[in-house]
Amino acid sequence: MTWLDRIALFTPLDFGALALLLLGWLVIGWRIEHPATKHPSTSQIMAGFRREWMQQMITREPRIFDAQVVASLRQGTAFFASTSVIAIGGTLALIGNAERLTGIANELVLMDSPAFVWEAKMLTVALFLTNAFLKFVWANRLFGYAAVVMAAVPNDVSDPACAPRATQAAEINITAARSFNRGLRSVYFALACVAWLAGPMTLIVATIFTLAVIWRREFASNSRTILLGTDT
Repeated sequence: MTWLDRIALFTPLDFGALALLLLGWLVIGWRIEHPATKHPSTSQIMAGFRREWMQQMITREPRIFDAQVVASLRQGTAFFASTSVIAIGGTLALIGNAERLTGIANELVLMDSPAFVWEAKMLTVALFLTNAFLKFVWANRLFGYAAVVMAAVPNDVSDPACAPRATQAAEINITAARSFNRGLRSVYFALACVAWLAGPMTLIVATIFTLAVIWRREFASNSRTILLGTDT
């Protein structure tokens, strides 16, 4: 069977559903990171708090609390990175056991599709999980960088290097959080992609649902309202 024959196993609706998934993933990520000035996302609001955190750290003695917060952030990224690896391993194991996967999947959706179709769908899930793993690992490393730069902030408030160092620490912290959030979004869309096993229409519904959940958490959640109220 040639690659053209294998591609022909998927319907136009399959390609449309997959395109919607990828487009939704890219667009919602861009919108969260580049929101309208008058309607910032929760991630953007938190970036402001991270900058304020580093400015408050300058006069905090001792700075043990700040070190503990960064350590907890690193633990969170390490947990999700480990979870992603386990999920990737499980997905690849399903792909490797294609015959059993095909039998179960065909029984669930009452279809008679060849193994390649189910392998391709699970491979898409694995790609999203792999992207999530890479983002989590990079976020973990960036939080480590932020900890080092925080340690380099002089204890003497009058030192001219104090404020610039704190600003650097804040920006690295924000970059780490951005990478962590991208990893979470990849996990969300990996879960949505699992719905493709039940057909393209199910994938479309799952994609729309995932977009709605992410949009609400970033632009219409109670936590966002609280953060805005605290900020004002």
